[in-house]
Amino acid sequence: MKQFCWARLVQLCLLAAWTCVWLVEGCGPGPGYGIRSRPRKLTAMHYKQFFPNFSENNLGASGRAEGKITRDSERFNELVCNYNPDIVFKDEENTDADRLMTKRCKDCLNRLAIAVMNQWPGVHLRVTEAWDEDGHHPQGSLHYEGRAVDITTDDRETEKYGLLAQLAVEAGFDWVHYESKYHVHCSVKADHSVAVERGGCFPGWARVTLAGGRQKTLSSLAPGDRVMALSDTGQVVYTRVLSFLHQDQESVSTFLSLETEEGYTLVLTPHHLVFLAPNCGHDISEYQARFASRAKTGDCVLISTADSQTLPSPIVSVSVAESVGVYAPLTEAGTLFVDRVLASSYALVEDHRLAHWAFGPLRLFYSLKELLWAEAADQTTTGSISLTNIRSHFSTLTIKKEGINEGFLHKHNNLTEPFRMKIQEKRLSKIHWYARLLYRFAWVLLDSNLFYP
Repeated sequence: MKQFCWARLVQLCLLAAWTCVWLVEGCGPGPGYGIRSRPRKLTAMHYKQFFPNFSENNLGASGRAEGKITRDSERFNELVCNYNPDIVFKDEENTDADRLMTKRCKDCLNRLAIAVMNQWPGVHLRVTEAWDEDGHHPQGSLHYEGRAVDITTDDRETEKYGLLAQLAVEAGFDWVHYESKYHVHCSVKADHSVAVERGGCFPGWARVTLAGGRQKTLSSLAPGDRVMALSDTGQVVYTRVLSFLHQDQESVSTFLSLETEEGYTLVLTPHHLVFLAPNCGHDISEYQARFASRAKTGDCVLISTADSQTLPSPIVSVSVAESVGVYAPLTEAGTLFVDRVLASSYALVEDHRLAHWAFGPLRLFYSLKELLWAEAADQTTTGSISLTNIRSHFSTLTIKKEGINEGFLHKHNNLTEPFRMKIQEKRLSKIHWYARLLYRFAWVLLDSNLFYP
């Protein structure tokens, strides 16, 4: 019987994997697998505009400068050379310095080169400045670390630069500034920055509400727990936690802190979805899932009351913070109230309904898995292994260090660098395999406007 149960589980896993591929082939607006969606009209950035609306060294943009890199420094090995033939490098120093950059910067630049050729056939991306070893920029410039580039098109038609800047945002640069009439400035986070890791989450010390009103931190939450959420019909329900789409106990991450007028504060990563409305209406349909980075003072969110009702509440402040631990529980309803504020289980793609539909096979998988383990527990002859014990051995949840995240929220620069580096060296990313696979296929099939830049 035990071998039979394992055989059924293997078959179920293969079925889920096949369903993943079938699902993502059909979820995009394009005609089929491997074919990108139709081009859409982009809005050119204005002169002197930058995106996102933070300063370059803000944690919500490219982050702090970490120190100048020279050819003699150990960190010089962090730089890679970009020999992309579709990019024109000015290299006026004739030292290949303009080809040297971090890997993340290189990846973004290569994506941008393709976008430029698609937008303007026959035109190529041109890099006028990348890594600076000659001291031509102000102190603290990311050019000294190979994390910034100044770009134009090779035809040098300045009227294209506003659209070029928007293409750079689409290509994934963490900060883009239409800085000069003669070039666009782009920069990225450090390669080891935990903010580079894809996934959207809440800090481990954030709390959810269980049936009966008891609260529990996300770091102590386990699959099978039932948490307060909002159903498709707008009713407050208690939905089962199926798994964690992202769970990392030790990483330091950048969060946005959204404080409401009633005193509730939702802390989540910028690319996680939260339900926002421009006006504090009571119609649930007015609240659309948007990236947390789009939230601003005056926008309204939904909060839960002590008697399990929902009320609108305006946001009174938005700030950037750092904390240890990232948790993204997947619930059956696809929503949950975190610290009494309604949020989605999903991130990265700005379409809650599409994400919930796409994760349908995974929800089905966990439901069938639950039935399978229950059947195995009922039929076991030893009587010594309970369903709870089986869950503790085979759950995707790892062993938790209770209390590691309690109250660990730091505004901007409060973490010391040695402690930050120690945690980053120890961190182990734990993003659910289905989420990784789905994101990889969706990036090919869906309109890139749906994705977090």
